[in-house]
This record gives sequence, C-alpha cells and structure tokens, in this order.
Amino acid sequence: MTAGAVEPHEATPPADRPAIRVGAPTERRNPLSADLDLMSTRDVLAVINEADRRVPTAVAAVGDELAATVDLAVTALRGGRRVHYFGAGTSGRLGVLDAAELAPTFNSPRDWFCAHLAGGPDAMWRAVEDAEDDDARGAAEAGDCVRPGDVVVGLTASGRTPYVLGALAASRAIGASTVLLCANPEAPAARAVDVFIGVDTGPEVVAGSTRMKAGTAQKLVLNGFSTAVMVRLGRVYSNLMVDMVATNAKLRGRMISILVESTGCTEEVATRALDEADGDLKTALVSLVSGVAVTTARAALARSADQVRGALALLAS
Repeated sequence: MTAGAVEPHEATPPADRPAIRVGAPTERRNPLSADLDLMSTRDVLAVINEADRRVPTAVAAVGDELAATVDLAVTALRGGRRVHYFGAGTSGRLGVLDAAELAPTFNSPRDWFCAHLAGGPDAMWRAVEDAEDDDARGAAEAGDCVRPGDVVVGLTASGRTPYVLGALAASRAIGASTVLLCANPEAPAARAVDVFIGVDTGPEVVAGSTRMKAGTAQKLVLNGFSTAVMVRLGRVYSNLMVDMVATNAKLRGRMISILVESTGCTEEVATRALDEADGDLKTALVSLVSGVAVTTARAALARSADQVRGALALLAS
C-alpha cells in the first residue's frame, strides 16, 4: 500500500453483538433529500449545500454554552490543568485535528489539549466501528490521564456513544469539569455533565451520515472553542497570531508581515527587530510598538505573564 493511502474498510460486525437503534435526530430521514439517488449530480450537490446552510445558525444558538466551556478551559489551563477531547469516529478525529493544530498556531504547550480517539491512533485512518461501544475503555483511558480540575469534552454526534460517556462519567468522578458536545439536543446524558452543548443540526442528507452536518457543526464549535481559549490566554494580539512558531519559510514570512501590519514599520525594520529578539515575535512586537530595547521588552513580557497588551501597558505607565 502506498504511504499515506487508506485501505477500504470492510465492515464485518460479529454476529453475537446486540443491535441498538439510535433515536438521535441525525438518524432520521430528511424529507428534503428524499429520492436523492434519482437526482442529477448538480441537484445532489445543491441539496447538500442547502442543508449545510443550517449549521452556522445551529452553532450560534449554543453560544452561551460554548462561552461557559471556554471559561472553564481558561481557568483550568491557568491553573496548570489540561483539556481533554474524547471521541469516536468523525467526532474523535475532529478532536485530534483541533488539538494537533494548536501548538503550531499558538505555540501552546503540547500537553494543554489531549485528544483521545476510540480505537487508538489506527482509528484516524481506518474505521474501528466497535471501539465506540466500549464504555469501559473510555473510563479506563480517562482514569489513566485525567486529573482533578481538568476539563473533559466528550464528542459524539448522537450523544450516546458508550466510549465517550464512559470517559465523561469517570472524569467527573475524578473531579474534572465535563462537557458533552453532540448533535442531539435531547440527549439523556445532558443531565450528567457540567455543560451540555446540543447543536440542533437535524437529520442528515444521507440518514445517519454524521460526518456531514453534525461533523461540520462539531468542527465549527471546536474552532470557536479552542481559538477563544487562546485569545483569552493572550496568545493573540488584536487579530494576529503573535505566539506562532515559525517552523517553515511561509511562517517566517508571516512573522514579518505581522510586525509590518501591527506597527507600520518597513520589512527591513521588522526583520532586524525579529533577529534582535532571537526570533521571538512577541518580544519584537513589544519592542517596536513601545520603542524600547529588546531586553526591556522581554522583561516587560516576563512581568506581564507573556501578555503583549499587559507588557505595553506596563511600559506606558
């Protein structure tokens, strides 16, 4: 098999496994996509696009719950705790994706956000469908790594995935704050967590295919959640990612652009300031904005919990 390729998944569930009929909205048939298989290609795509339009509105409706989750996470991270994602299938993969992108974007410590995927790393590439039914595995994984004061976010489209609910129950018993993010506003598990985010995306275009609207909603919620956490923790100045790590030429160029855009200096001045700051974007930025030497800017940041606006206020006082 070519490196990076994914082999087709052949679902062969054991005959002795019980069948469970899920009553979540995502399992119901969508009347707007009836006879989908009789439509033209263009009409199929139009139906999907029209259904997707519902997602941002559904996400906006859970803004208060999402804000509460952000505040929980900020408090936890400031206190030396961590945020955990527990999920299966598409939901779990989206958690892995979100956690993986935070370090290069915001230079966040790699242990701040921990993603746990039912079925382990192999499940990123190959569906391990029965792994989601293992509530004991979810509880055991939570018991191994979750600590009191952590925030644990369960990701499941239906709101009933045993692996996720097992992890949430164990985490709550440990003393962590628990959050359930799903596409089922009526999920019974809502009563068993500290914050419930039930995004009402409705039936999927293809019944039960939760990689569609439900997955899109979870991606939007996770984007908003983790980005807002980083903003509250001072890893953004204005709308610029000033805590980024320049691991390639594009990102090094972005650092120069950020300095030019935020200070109005020339590219030459920005490059020189960044060199003098040993590549530390925040230090170069504070130095250019305040007009102080790099050493003074670095000291001000140290006294301001590495917050750009705090350091600038300190230097202006």
